[in-house]
Amino acid sequence: MRPTRPDTTEVEQLYRRHGPALLLFATAITGERSRAQDVLHQVFLKLLEDRHLRRAADVKAYLFACVRNAALNDARVSRRNVALADEGLAWFEPPTRDFAEEETLRRALAELPDDQREVTVLHIWGELTFAQVADLLTISANTAASRYRYALVRLRESMCAKEGSCADPR
Repeated sequence: MRPTRPDTTEVEQLYRRHGPALLLFATAITGERSRAQDVLHQVFLKLLEDRHLRRAADVKAYLFACVRNAALNDARVSRRNVALADEGLAWFEPPTRDFAEEETLRRALAELPDDQREVTVLHIWGELTFAQVADLLTISANTAASRYRYALVRLRESMCAKEGSCADPR
């Protein structure tokens, strides 16, 4: 028996429920929000065409795996592209929000090693358990938890250094 095509309403509900976390995860991998949005849209378009969604034991983890694979494929393709000079193109950039702490956190996240950033985004914003993260990244749950712990230490140090004040956690 062939699996049935997912209902558009079902896919739309998944997008509304998990879209923001998936977008953040894709942004953490691609480094650019616009590329992350493209990746996310590709994944959901494929879900509308694909018949594998119903076979997924954990739909949320399946979505994160799809986004991760699509983002990594996008990164591979983008490495082959030649960047144009940025001179004179500043007016094309969308206005950025001026939230200092948010920007500091974004920079601190970007400075994390890829493996720690992935685990952190999946666990905090993706709301995946360490077991789910471990399955997705094909690592042990203990390794996922360790990467998360190291990431939190680095984030705290980075945020405190930029703010210039943090109490000793002891």
